[in-house]
Amino acid sequence: MQQPVDCTLGQNCYIQNYVDRDPSPGARDAGCGHLTYDGHKGTDFALPTIGAMQAGVDVLAAAPGTVKAIRDGEPDRAFVNGASVAGKECGNGILVEMGDGWETQYCHLRKGSVAVKPGDHVTAGETLGLVGQSGKAEFPHLHIGLRHDGKVIDPFDPDMTQTCAHDITRDELWSKPLAYVPSGLLQVGLADTPPSYAAIKSGIIPATTLPGDGPALVAWVYGFGMQAQDVVSLKINGPDGFHFAHDSQIAKPKALFFEFAGKKTPPGGWPAGEYRAQIALIRDGKVVNSGESHIKIN
Repeated sequence: MQQPVDCTLGQNCYIQNYVDRDPSPGARDAGCGHLTYDGHKGTDFALPTIGAMQAGVDVLAAAPGTVKAIRDGEPDRAFVNGASVAGKECGNGILVEMGDGWETQYCHLRKGSVAVKPGDHVTAGETLGLVGQSGKAEFPHLHIGLRHDGKVIDPFDPDMTQTCAHDITRDELWSKPLAYVPSGLLQVGLADTPPSYAAIKSGIIPATTLPGDGPALVAWVYGFGMQAQDVVSLKINGPDGFHFAHDSQIAKPKALFFEFAGKKTPPGGWPAGEYRAQIALIRDGKVVNSGESHIKIN
């Protein structure tokens, strides 16, 4: 199987949820982590912002087959706006039969983007539509579900034999191995006021310059896969030996997270020059992800 979204994992897309491998009411993902939820039957390739979805990212056929059914015309973001999606949880979707009892389902495509019809034969890598947020979707993503004779198959470990599917001995179905990434930083930035979470998720462009007399200097981070007891470390360094540091310990897991901290502008304003934010996600005392952002104050 090929990666079903035309993006680069870890740069402009990421995997938000994996197949739930725990048969009990609990949940466990392909790497024995928590990027899933009870009963989740596919892999969610997510876009970091609504702006990325609106710009357009292709959904690609993961494997060749014949289109059995499609649905299009369902509005994006209906679920998060409070509308009922009962019976249409997949939103705009495509079902492809691959033969010998194998089939692939693609869900949550963008309204009006489905580019195939029942009976069409598709080849691996062919464009099927665009990533969207239709149906029961809390964020822009493609949900791809793989089944064999009706049984859910985890492409990261189709035989479900590995203790953790990210073990080096795994036998995954992806034609090019996809790294298991339990958490990551999607965007970091510096600002003179804390940005709203809604603005972050919509897709704002981090500032590159700021006035010296703004109300504050704030470092912020947007990421995924936060686990309980993780620590988010935010540091700002600048001219004349300026240094600010703030650590936050997280009480419970978060599929997506947004944290910020900063300092009020001193009397007379900030000294002109370059300021650098260093942000790290720390787990069990070790840095698992980090990022930087630079701005100039005139």
